[in-house]
Amino acid sequence: MDVLFLSPNYPPEMQQFARGLGQVGARVHGVGDTPVHELTPPVRRHLASYLHVPAMGDLADVRDRVLSWLRGRRPDRVETLWEPMMLLAARLREDLDLPGMRTDTVRGFRDKPLMRERIAAAGLRIPKTVRVATLAEARAAIREVGFPAILKPVDGAGGADTHRTADMPSFEAALASMRHVPEATVEEFIEGEEFTYETLCVEGRILYESVCAYSPAVLVARRNEWISPIIHALRSTERPDLAGGVALGRSAIPALGMGTGISHMEWFRNPDGTAIFGEMACRPPGANMVDLMNYADDRDLYVDWATAVTTGTLPARRPRPWSSAIIFKRAQGSGHIRAVEGLEAFVSRHRRWIARVDLLPIGAKRRDWTQTFLADGNLVVRHPEDGACMELAREAAETIQVYAS
Repeated sequence: MDVLFLSPNYPPEMQQFARGLGQVGARVHGVGDTPVHELTPPVRRHLASYLHVPAMGDLADVRDRVLSWLRGRRPDRVETLWEPMMLLAARLREDLDLPGMRTDTVRGFRDKPLMRERIAAAGLRIPKTVRVATLAEARAAIREVGFPAILKPVDGAGGADTHRTADMPSFEAALASMRHVPEATVEEFIEGEEFTYETLCVEGRILYESVCAYSPAVLVARRNEWISPIIHALRSTERPDLAGGVALGRSAIPALGMGTGISHMEWFRNPDGTAIFGEMACRPPGANMVDLMNYADDRDLYVDWATAVTTGTLPARRPRPWSSAIIFKRAQGSGHIRAVEGLEAFVSRHRRWIARVDLLPIGAKRRDWTQTFLADGNLVVRHPEDGACMELAREAAETIQVYAS
């Protein structure tokens, strides 16, 4: 099978999906703006051919170059798992008359107000949402929605330019910081625990599902530098307290027309137990969550995705053997990493439950915590029991410190 894969080298996790395609025997034809000599060796090894383009962000130019490069050849699939490329992939499928999600379906995942219209039409609970394009529209919307409220881009990902506002001064400050955003939404703020729901689907059939919990909620973690955020891949989707969210996700898949691929939904459980839809993407989650699910499953979701894409099937999976959590560490101070304290003692106490330690090395430049959830590295722990796994994660968050200067 010939698979045209958009952006196989960037972001870095795309390299693993390119590997997955290569491992299942696909001939992978990459398109990206990374020069050939800068492709990582594993990516080069799994590519049958590669088209280097000046800028992946220029979607019209990339589309023209791809169609010219193919010269009438038709790959069997066009795939991407990077959100900015989703619409381009859909348009190329239409150009080449290939299977997969079309532009209207992908727009329903990318355009948040349209997404929520479709979810609400299916009878599912959503936050009140108003699309705005001007300051006047935003101010009118906040009078309708009320405080507290969320202000976020219509076409966004990963929490960038997302603000929780409690009053008009904070709302006006958020508006001022978002002048570069062409369209936004003003949304009802939902008070409750924040979870995710992931699937691997073939033509909308759910072949794999997973639930993760954020601790604390993403917006809280993004506002407070001292926090070590935790994402917890729960061992079972059959827990009674997750039933509402799982049912919500299973209903959202057909409501949005999910085809073949990985989906990522965020949802809330409010204090009375009601599950409320947040948003859904037709791509994998970020923040190393695919790796996290792999540690929980003792499987390779990169290869499973490639198998689903190329064969329309997925080998039977055994029940998830582990509960797994990733803890992101943010250094205290600025500049370069100079010390890590508490790690050696934590490893000595819990070595059997540690799946990965991936902190920045001493001397490395500290990352900008406001721009990346990945912070200055992470640890992954796992345990057969959810409660024990979370205890390990909290201990790592509290006792391991990274310092920069």
